[in-house]
Amino acid sequence: MPIYQSPIKDMQFVLHEVLRVSEDDCPGFADLDPDTTGAILEEAGRVASEVLLPLNQVGDQVGCVLENGVVRTPPGFQDAMRAMRDGGWTSIDCDPDYGGQGLPYVMHTAAQEAFVSANMAFNMYQGLTHGAYSAIHIHGSDQQKRTYLPKLTTCEWTGTMNLTEPHAGTDLGIMRTRAVPNGDGTYAITGQKIFISSGEHDLAENIIHLVLAKAPGGGDGTKGVS
Repeated sequence: MPIYQSPIKDMQFVLHEVLRVSEDDCPGFADLDPDTTGAILEEAGRVASEVLLPLNQVGDQVGCVLENGVVRTPPGFQDAMRAMRDGGWTSIDCDPDYGGQGLPYVMHTAAQEAFVSANMAFNMYQGLTHGAYSAIHIHGSDQQKRTYLPKLTTCEWTGTMNLTEPHAGTDLGIMRTRAVPNGDGTYAITGQKIFISSGEHDLAENIIHLVLAKAPGGGDGTKGVS
């Protein structure tokens, strides 16, 4: 039986001897003393080894299945997502204005190291959601933030990033999907996306898709991608 033991001593060394996080004058960092970070890392390691690691086997043997138009994740995935929500692991560094804990991003990264190491396949569901949260938090309108961020923070809704097209994988400069303004703040999207990670599943009540497309006047290549 495979095991995962989170390298907490090494993480603590990086946080406090290399990065010296508690000495940083940025907001929130002064509270990251070794006892605080140690407690967070210990619990993250426990969740990784006890909750996420065992799901690798059922993920390989059963996998996701399509039933009557609905993608079903392997047994145990819903319970694991519930544990991530209840434990606050989806909201560590998220804005308190939208239900987050407001810790520095470095602690999100440290916890994610344990989760990704134990089960990358499962962790992509909430990992991609955090990416969607960040994009909206930085670039979204106030209305978009109010609508989407509280649910993305808790992973009650999950998020994706729609990049790949049949003819374009990593070369996004040649993507063909177009976004044409409707005049009311919305866009008409025309194009095709494929291989969208966590694009459909049964782990959340709603899935928010952030779609990369080219808008009129956006320029050539990747400069024109929105």
